[in-house]
Amino acid sequence: MTVRPTAATWSVLVPFFNEADFLGATIASLAAQSVAFRLILVDNGSTDGSATIARDAAERHGLDYLLITERTPGKVAALRAGLGWVRSTYVATCDADTLYPPHYLAAAEALLVDPGCVVAGAYFVAPGADEATRAAKARSFLAGARILSRQCHAGGAGQAFRTAALRAAGGFDGDRWSYVLEDHEVINRTMRHGAMRYAADLWCTPSPRPRNRASIRWTGFERLMYAASAPFAGDWFFYTFLARRLAKRRLSSDRIRERPFQGAEGTAFATTYPVR
Repeated sequence: MTVRPTAATWSVLVPFFNEADFLGATIASLAAQSVAFRLILVDNGSTDGSATIARDAAERHGLDYLLITERTPGKVAALRAGLGWVRSTYVATCDADTLYPPHYLAAAEALLVDPGCVVAGAYFVAPGADEATRAAKARSFLAGARILSRQCHAGGAGQAFRTAALRAAGGFDGDRWSYVLEDHEVINRTMRHGAMRYAADLWCTPSPRPRNRASIRWTGFERLMYAASAPFAGDWFFYTFLARRLAKRRLSSDRIRERPFQGAEGTAFATTYPVR
């Protein structure tokens, strides 16, 4: 199969699993971006019609897009599959239930054009937050990022990379890291090639949905150890300390799926979409 060439500076990866309620709004927010990009949608075995919604939304907004399937369950596998199709200078990882302001990619690019910057990170603003609340959040977030500059302060829904640096770091690799918190682990590797930076105008908004993800998060002690070790022992923290603890709690990458009734069984019957 052939893929249409694209001259876009940006690619946007959106992995998804059963996000029918939110995926359309996410794609609409991305379609409003002020810079051109290729949208790479990765269906991780959805059983609720998410892929049809994604394709229809991308067509409706006239986007340059790919829709592919990754049968291995888990966000790491989906991101790895999507990265394989990236041909652009920059790549953003976006969540299927998150909304992005029209200047999002432009704000990330303003950081990434500095050769010393390999990752741009966004902070999260609560749905409906006014400008004063957002500004206060920005000040707090940026202060923390300055103090703890060698650790990651942005989740995977708000990360954008120099593609060459991400690939040089090994990309998204399930053989190296198959647990939750992949968004922090990949930053540990990528920051060997340069700095991670943030800006007041780089933010995004989680969709207004109930969330119950306490069981897949790291503990307060683990976060403290991360802050202490990130400047000089990040590899030890992830691959020796944290990996053993997450393995013991069985927190593999596929556990990121939000709703308890959504298991991994859908991937065995996932539809394969023609690459256009």
